[in-house]
Amino acid sequence: MDTELAGILGAAARSVRVRMGLTQADVADRIGMASEVYGRLERGHMLPSVQNLRRLCVVLNIPPHDMLGLDDSFAAPPPKEKPKPRTDEEPPEMRRLMRNLRRLTPVQLKLMNLVASAMQQQKKKP
Repeated sequence: MDTELAGILGAAARSVRVRMGLTQADVADRIGMASEVYGRLERGHMLPSVQNLRRLCVVLNIPPHDMLGLDDSFAAPPPKEKPKPRTDEEPPEMRRLMRNLRRLTPVQLKLMNLVASAMQQQKKKP
């Protein structure tokens, strides 16, 4: 493994992820990778497959030449307008909860909904 390249790629991924306000688990979930594996990637302990590198570039909205630490001579023409990070996005705790809820079976999801409703009712009582 090229440790210098892994370090460059990991630092770039972390920098963009933090700037976007995402957690490692958010990015890992969006590219279909375990969060522990993604954490190793960010720390420069591994290189992603080509497919995962492409997914990472798409999710983080970063050109591959920037992710790989190449200079601008490798750059494609810039897009007309880069999308701005959403400021109304849910906090990390809510995203984690939603990620976990999406993995539940319909029966488990129904039970969680009952628990949440009961908690709200309890909150309303004086």
